[in-house]
Amino acid sequence: MKRICLFFVGLSLCVTGVLAQTPPFYKDIQQFKELDRQQPPPKKAILFIGSSSFTKWKDVSDYFPGYTIINRGFGGSTLKDLIYYFNDLVPVYHPRQIVIYCGENDLANDATPADSAISRFKQLYSLIRGYNKKVPVAFISIKPSPVRARYLPKVRDANAAIKTFIARQKNTRYIDVFPAMLGENGRPISGIFLGDSLHMNAGGYQIWQKIMRPYLKK
Repeated sequence: MKRICLFFVGLSLCVTGVLAQTPPFYKDIQQFKELDRQQPPPKKAILFIGSSSFTKWKDVSDYFPGYTIINRGFGGSTLKDLIYYFNDLVPVYHPRQIVIYCGENDLANDATPADSAISRFKQLYSLIRGYNKKVPVAFISIKPSPVRARYLPKVRDANAAIKTFIARQKNTRYIDVFPAMLGENGRPISGIFLGDSLHMNAGGYQIWQKIMRPYLKK
């Protein structure tokens, strides 16, 4: 009996260890794969990757009629997560263009400096160029969320550095939504956000739509 008990204790510890090793957002990536199994995604589409500003943009195709878009944003993700899951997010779709919104969650703490988000973006960009040297890439500037106002200096620094880096790259564009999301007082416009003061409502997405449209590839 003692041996049996020890066996089940050991089995329980093994199972717990496996569960503990499951990486963040694993379920989100598996859900994407299941969606792709149910309905094969279109080839040569515009691929959106990033965090919850894309995840919650459920009707993104309605904002850009005539464009074929695959939305693979997963909420809470950081640039580190896009790097980790790169092979599951990009090469499998053979995109005609890659549009990125990420970095805000990287900076939403006191421990991560702007330099970290900058270096992570460069690492992600290197992976993209290793996959395809010519595919057009667009990065949407990190937005000014009211609930994260304390981090705006870092956001500005990260945006400026990423913009400078992108200016030196081929087939790569920086889409600056930051200024249009500020009011005359220089603060984020509260009316374009949901009640959590973090995620956007339709008004916020309409601002993005107008700024983004000229950059998208048909």
